[in-house]
Amino acid sequence: MFQYEFMLPSGFILNLPKAELHLHLEGSVDPGTLSEISLRHTRPFTSTNPSYTPAPDSGRPLTPEDALALYTYSDFTGFIRAFKTVTECLRTADDFELITYRLMQRLHAENILHAEVYVSAGVYLWRGGDFDSLFEGMERGRQRGQRDFGISLLWLFDAVRQFGPAEAQRVFEAAARLRHRGVVGIGIGGDERQHPPGLFHQPYAYARANGLRLTAHAGETAGPQSISGALDALHAERIGHALTAASDPALLARLVEDQIPLEICITSNLRTGVCASASDHPLERYFRAGALVVLNSDDPAMFGTSLTGEYQLAHDTFGFTESDLFRLAANSFRASFLDDARKQHYLSLVEAVEQQT
Repeated sequence: MFQYEFMLPSGFILNLPKAELHLHLEGSVDPGTLSEISLRHTRPFTSTNPSYTPAPDSGRPLTPEDALALYTYSDFTGFIRAFKTVTECLRTADDFELITYRLMQRLHAENILHAEVYVSAGVYLWRGGDFDSLFEGMERGRQRGQRDFGISLLWLFDAVRQFGPAEAQRVFEAAARLRHRGVVGIGIGGDERQHPPGLFHQPYAYARANGLRLTAHAGETAGPQSISGALDALHAERIGHALTAASDPALLARLVEDQIPLEICITSNLRTGVCASASDHPLERYFRAGALVVLNSDDPAMFGTSLTGEYQLAHDTFGFTESDLFRLAANSFRASFLDDARKQHYLSLVEAVEQQT
């Protein structure tokens, strides 16, 4: 199988017990697996939604080299096109079982003990088809992975801003219906600039009333008002990316004071061009200010990274010490949607490693 090269972490980073909280299932599909799956399907992708336009390159089998080329882009728009193609290669329950199991295999290799994984439920519901069948495949993969690797994994159903509030409501209703199957919460991604948080107040209120935990991508491609809106209009409990909070001192002070978890994805921000360079990234500023920062890989296969790679980047580029990295690892469990007893269990594992170091 084609092997994607991730940054090699130090033994110290590999040994850290960690959680990952901002991780997209579809973005974890490495080029070899994407090629393997595309070869299963000989017919072009079709959608039952007449408003849905398939990606132009989704109808042909992909070699690993084709898949790697697909993952080569210079801006956010290019990434979105590639992500769309990946979702159109994933068509059956068996496809989703395979990618879930292989994701958990990689998590295990990085000593990631718990993950909260976004699924693009908004895309699958919008384009039509039997989403419940696809979810059954995910669940088979999750159960096999838990059995074989001892990893805890929970699902987050992601809606798409461009599809509007009614479609977000459909996503959150599906999440509420499947809460007993490992679905812990919901989120929303897509075009922040044209679809501000206030449009989605009602669907988020529904999700909250039905016991779902609330996340939101905000401040990735839009200004700090997108983050404020996610907090005030949506009552988001965690913020994905939060890059533009750096331009609003009052907002940053609020995030620090309220200890709102910030799901930071360094390599993702650099690869999509929403952050021009590592020196411009606000990670260190947030961390030194006392924000509850959590490192994540976002779409690791599509960005050529891994969670351990992000920790290594924090150490090598931003000067994070071993003590800082222990704090990041502890943050990852504190910010999770696990119950208090399980959080404390994982935190005790981090503390045990720190005492031995």
